[in-house]
Amino acid sequence: MAWFRKEGTDGGSSASDTDVHPLQQVTDLERALADRQALIQMCLYALDRARSGGVVERLEEGLAAIGVQALRPDGERFDPARHEAGGAVPTEDPALDGIVAETEVTGFADHDRLLRAPIVTVYAKKNT
Repeated sequence: MAWFRKEGTDGGSSASDTDVHPLQQVTDLERALADRQALIQMCLYALDRARSGGVVERLEEGLAAIGVQALRPDGERFDPARHEAGGAVPTEDPALDGIVAETEVTGFADHDRLLRAPIVTVYAKKNT
């Protein structure tokens, strides 16, 4: 069939031809993407249990190399669409109200897709 095999100028097959059907390519891509997601989830599982700072750093570097970024939003404005509140710290400074004081559990995003929201402690204006 001509739609997956290109003829060269001499009537023979070109060196770059493959005998892979387009539907097989889709299946292979889907499998590769599913495998990638499974490996990312395994790395997150390992990160949560790692006791060594060096191991955590190496896993985060490896994930970052494939587009998975660690999220530690310390100092950013709390956004319930991107952050999960784990606690609050009272403050008398109105400028700190609603600002992330500390990341309790690191979050992760795969490019623009949130995999896990970071759990954060947020400054809250002290009622006087």
